[in-house]
Amino acid sequence: MIKKDMAQNKTTENELSVTNFINTVAAETKRTDCFALSHIITETTGFKAKMWGTAIVGFGSYHYKYESGREGDAPLVGFSPRKEAIALYLSAHFKNRDELLARFGKHKTAKACIYVKKMSDIDIPVLREMILNSVVHISNLYP
Repeated sequence: MIKKDMAQNKTTENELSVTNFINTVAAETKRTDCFALSHIITETTGFKAKMWGTAIVGFGSYHYKYESGREGDAPLVGFSPRKEAIALYLSAHFKNRDELLARFGKHKTAKACIYVKKMSDIDIPVLREMILNSVVHISNLYP
């Protein structure tokens, strides 16, 4: 029996310019917020912003391997300016997630994504704590 190659991830770290990407964001407030968010994440984690695929700004990376055999690399923390909001990519299970989200400010959530319309809607110290807790959780899960 021949094993089929697993599908390759399209969202991989690359050398595209983060600054050029953020500068393509049409809305001035969202563009300014993305630069501020990039600075906050770098300052909080110590990781430099890198492009992942063509639309995700990621910080740090980790290698995952699921029981299914699927494996790959992903950013420890990331964000993407989407049409309706900025999507924050954090672990779905970091320490004190519900309690921190309750204090975070105006946002919406999906499985692992947290969506914010603008930075002025959120509590930055809470964001920093969520980022750190997420990095710790992922780093412990995939050492």
